[in-house]
Amino acid sequence: MHHFMMFSLLVIIGLQVSVESAGIRSERSIDRYYRSELTVPNGGGWGSWGQREMCPAGTYAAGFSLRVEDPIQGDDTALNGIRLHCVASKGSSDSYRDYSSVQSDVGSWGRWTDIKWCPSGFLTAFQLRVERSQGDGDDTAANNIMFRCSQGTLQGDGTNWGDWGTWSQTCEGKGICGIKTRIEVPQGRGDDTSLNDVIMYCCD
Repeated sequence: MHHFMMFSLLVIIGLQVSVESAGIRSERSIDRYYRSELTVPNGGGWGSWGQREMCPAGTYAAGFSLRVEDPIQGDDTALNGIRLHCVASKGSSDSYRDYSSVQSDVGSWGRWTDIKWCPSGFLTAFQLRVERSQGDGDDTAANNIMFRCSQGTLQGDGTNWGDWGTWSQTCEGKGICGIKTRIEVPQGRGDDTSLNDVIMYCCD
């Protein structure tokens, strides 16, 4: 009887682990094939690149949210993170109820903004607002991002230092399906910038 109970318990635990593992896998697909990379020339140069993170297979980014530190009249970091929200179908924004979220490395400061969804279709290109090096002043690097959708554009709720650069190329394929960010880790008593640059990936 004890052996049967132990066996049953192991089976239940095993099933729970397999379900939880499957749930984690469904949130991202690191090795998904991508068709092209989108970059911009004005990204900041501090920090290191995180891991590429991809939408689950068969889904594409139709919305995004940002982690932003509001101005603090001190060592500002501005844009700290970008999160892509991935869906399978080209519906209206009202139908974006079933989605997965992916992000690469994220900075330590700020709050996440509300999700902004494309009116229809998927994200297809982007533009960064970046503050150039301030010398002995306070550097913030990336401040905001703007995306082009299949139809229309979406601007993030970032901060206002710096200038908008040029648009990236437009996706070859259906839309943006992955992201990699360049983040500067906390500098202790030094000047923090957090998110500096980003690469987007496009899938068929």
